[in-house]
Amino acid sequence: HVQLVESGGGSVQAGGSLRLSCVVSGSTYGKYCMGWFHQAPGSERERIAAIDDVRHTSYADSVKGRFTISKDNGKNTLYLEMNSLKPEDTAMYSCAAGFGWLLRDGSCPQLNYWGQGTQVTVS
Repeated sequence: HVQLVESGGGSVQAGGSLRLSCVVSGSTYGKYCMGWFHQAPGSERERIAAIDDVRHTSYADSVKGRFTISKDNGKNTLYLEMNSLKPEDTAMYSCAAGFGWLLRDGSCPQLNYWGQGTQVTVS
């Protein structure tokens, strides 16, 4: 049974930083394509970053140069380093995992497992 648990959200002022973590349990972590998503109230969920088994990465234009996705296979953990945060980054952030490598559009071919999310508020 695969579980994803996010942590690291919170409230920060504009220009500040946060690091989100997503711990994966119950599976062979290293083989996953994984992504971070955010969803603000009244908006659709948006993929903001993804990384695959060979560490290819992709980013939404809105976070390029500010956010960095990384993974530590030894700790079964996915990270999202968020710098220069803006009020428009306020959202619920979730991680997801599935098999395969990043596609040309920067998405994972499938996402079978999702975490519950962690709230980020920027004021």
